Amino acid sequence: MEFLCYHRDRSGSLTLRDDLLEAHWSYMDRYAAEMIARGPTLTDDGDLPTGSVHIVDLPDPAAARAFAFDEPNYQAGVYRDVLLRRWRNTLGRTMWEFPGGRTGGDRYLVLGFGAGQAADLAPPADPDELIAYGPLLSDDGAAWLGTAALVRAPGPDAAGAILTRDRYAGIEVHRWQFGGRPS
Repeated sequence: MEFLCYHRDRSGSLTLRDDLLEAHWSYMDRYAAEMIARGPTLTDDGDLPTGSVHIVDLPDPAAARAFAFDEPNYQAGVYRDVLLRRWRNTLGRTMWEFPGGRTGGDRYLVLGFGAGQAADLAPPADPDELIAYGPLLSDDGAAWLGTAALVRAPGPDAAGAILTRDRYAGIEVHRWQFGGRPS
């Protein structure tokens, strides 16, 4: 089962986040084989982290909750909240297989929160700019709750335009970059 976990930083936690960077990476190293995508969300200017995104393949919702809430930054109070949802990898690849590579262009996390009937279940017609894409689901996978994507786009408006706007209660777009230990 695939899950999207989005930890949002609390205000004033940057120093603590920096102090825990090695502990965070060491924790995530334990999930390297299960990782589909990872990386921080950033301020609009790209200078500072605002959160942390992980898309991971785990056995069940209990394992996903343990992954999200045992994370060192969460335990230390870096994060203000956590979005944890089942997710389906409609592209069938990891971020490391993205044909556009790790650098070049602006990248975004796009979250569409569902309102009614499922929308955007299939990726857009031109998936070359998609790093990851799939529906957000209930724990049992039966209910569509929205859509989450990591996308390369010329700006936040273009990133958000990959979703059918009137089919969602709300759409969030956050600057994002590839994460993990430096090579």
